[in-house]
Amino acid sequence: MHAVVSAVPLAVVGGFALIAGVIDAREFRVPNWLTAPMVVSGAVFHSVAGGLEGLKLSLAGLLFGFGIMILFYLMGVMGAGDVKFMAGVGAWWGMPATLYVFGVAAMATAVYSLVLLVRQGKASRLLLGLRVLLFQCAAMSKHLVVGESVQEVVKRDDRRDRLVPFVAMAALGVVAVAIWTWLAC
Repeated sequence: MHAVVSAVPLAVVGGFALIAGVIDAREFRVPNWLTAPMVVSGAVFHSVAGGLEGLKLSLAGLLFGFGIMILFYLMGVMGAGDVKFMAGVGAWWGMPATLYVFGVAAMATAVYSLVLLVRQGKASRLLLGLRVLLFQCAAMSKHLVVGESVQEVVKRDDRRDRLVPFVAMAALGVVAVAIWTWLAC
């Protein structure tokens, strides 16, 4: 994390992550009333704290957080709130911390997904699911998505068996990176 990341960005992102993670785990959505202030306040904070250079670092993190998530959103496997939350993490923490949060969240999502598959007796479908995922990533086209999009599945009664609340996983990433940052200081 760059020099501007201090106790304030750690505390602010931690607070946003706690609230967003709880909402996402309950409702499988992250509301705009939470993500919009997160994104804007990160850019404003770094503009005030670091001037034009602070703003540039914040915007670079914001664009990275948005950019890495928008691909998954366009494939229909991630919600818009997930994209905006990671943009907010980027606006506050910049790079490479946003990448670290994404990495921890991706690992937590993989473990959570594996637990769901095993619990449902569908572990044998894991290989097929991975092959489909690789095909989707290679094609990067909404028209090739197999099955329902996350926006459709979230409306179903069995959504808890089919979806992973990504922002809840990202909140774990925020906690892990915050602890790591704190211990490194």
